[in-house]
Amino acid sequence: MLVNLTIIDLAVVKMLDLDLDKGMSVLTGETGAGKSILLTALGLALGDRADAGYVRPDCKRAEINLEFDLSDAPLAQQWLQEQDLDNGLQCLVRRVINHDGRSKAYINNRPATLQALQELSEKLVEIHGQHAHLTLLNSDEQRRLLDVYAKNQPLLDELNTCFKQWQQANKELLALQKAAADQTEREALLVYQIAELQELDMANFSYAAINEEHEKLANLGEILSTGQSVVDSLYENDQLAVIALLGHSLSELGHIARYAPELTEISNLLAEAKIQTEEAALQLRRFLEAQEADPLRLNAIESQLGVIHQLSRKHHIPADELPAQLTKLEQELDRLTHSSERIEALTLQTGQLSARYQALAAQLSERRQQGGSQLQTHISAVIKELGMPQGEFLVAVNPQANSTPKLNGNDKIEFLVASNPGLPPKALSKVASGGELSRISLAIQVTTANDKTTPTMIFDEVDAGIGGGIAEIVGQKLRRLSHNRQVLCVTHLPQVASQAHFHLFVAKTNQTDITASTVRLLDNSERVHEVARMLGGVNITANTLAHAEEMLQQAAVTG
Repeated sequence: MLVNLTIIDLAVVKMLDLDLDKGMSVLTGETGAGKSILLTALGLALGDRADAGYVRPDCKRAEINLEFDLSDAPLAQQWLQEQDLDNGLQCLVRRVINHDGRSKAYINNRPATLQALQELSEKLVEIHGQHAHLTLLNSDEQRRLLDVYAKNQPLLDELNTCFKQWQQANKELLALQKAAADQTEREALLVYQIAELQELDMANFSYAAINEEHEKLANLGEILSTGQSVVDSLYENDQLAVIALLGHSLSELGHIARYAPELTEISNLLAEAKIQTEEAALQLRRFLEAQEADPLRLNAIESQLGVIHQLSRKHHIPADELPAQLTKLEQELDRLTHSSERIEALTLQTGQLSARYQALAAQLSERRQQGGSQLQTHISAVIKELGMPQGEFLVAVNPQANSTPKLNGNDKIEFLVASNPGLPPKALSKVASGGELSRISLAIQVTTANDKTTPTMIFDEVDAGIGGGIAEIVGQKLRRLSHNRQVLCVTHLPQVASQAHFHLFVAKTNQTDITASTVRLLDNSERVHEVARMLGGVNITANTLAHAEEMLQQAAVTG
């Protein structure tokens, strides 16, 4: 459960450090006092998108910190262990939003992504907003609620995995079947292109080697001319050859080395240079003698390079990638050649997956019909308590005849309501008023809550549109819901507020130029005055105070 909420410089909140406990806590206050900012802070801390508008004016950043006790959250414990983020039974969540709109998130003091926050939040907190009754009109939401109530998730996951496998196999099958229509023409083109490339002897193909040989043959005249000139200068010119000059230098240096022995090392270097120069000259001469002009080979290579460049342009690839292109075309031809075998295998596979899917869909449909029957009984009973004495809630589960697999099964699920006896049930969107939708939505939330493992549930003015004795029943149900989980409720109804175990009061202050909201826990005496304010408005009489005290005492007794 959530044990602490800290907010710093978020919108109208300058600084808030709020401890929370088990049971039911309500937040009340004047309209505009900032009750919703607490839920906004929770949403941001648990992965909602942030922007610079959330940062309090003239502040560098906003910060939200949440502390959870995981004693009642085994799924969250397991998730944190799997992500190597566990910290015993404590979980710290931190979100920092900078003034430029960028934000950072942390789980147990380690950086985390928004996706990670969202995955974790599903196992810790469930928020029911003011417009939950509008979401209820969505067919996907109706299906989700039924599957949650009927505990269908494992079977639903298995069915959807089967669907995705069928979808992938069927996609490949359709592509192969489409390709088969043009197969003959494509095969002929591939055979021709492969033959063209194979003429280049791809097994021994090296564009770099071919290019290098061409460069050598095309410039052989210059190689021979320049090479011979170098041989002459190094060795064969009697007077000016490098060898002769080095020999003369050695002789002269040897003469004066008798008087300066330290010149011996220099003489040794020159002697070594003479040897190296002579060896280089001899190797160069042997190389030149081995060279022979080969016009036929040069023509052949130039012809080969012309084919290579032509094929390179044809296939829109660099020349050195032609061998890889040949492999690619051969593989495609092999696939086309054997596509009939693959089509046969995929046809069998998709048939088997479709049959398995239909079997799972039938099981799921049966569970939905059973769960729908129980759910409509429970919700019908609750909405009667909530001021719809003639109301009947129905869950219609209609399997569709279409045999093509699809996500989440073959059923069309629709929530219906009959408000008056003798009239046929109709879809919620067609018969229910806003107040009735709110009550039906609340009935569903209360009914399905016991089947959830989420330790903290938050209700943001879900009691809008009701009042009187119905509001008291709503408060009682929320209080009952908090017996095995933490319930936090933002409300404007005294009947609901009086049922809480803890009462938090939100107030707006204007001590500075910038408005700020504060939250504090009310003691028993303060609770009486706040409930009286909610009951009686501006002028609070002794009777109003007595009524408020009676409501609180009655809630404690029926607790």
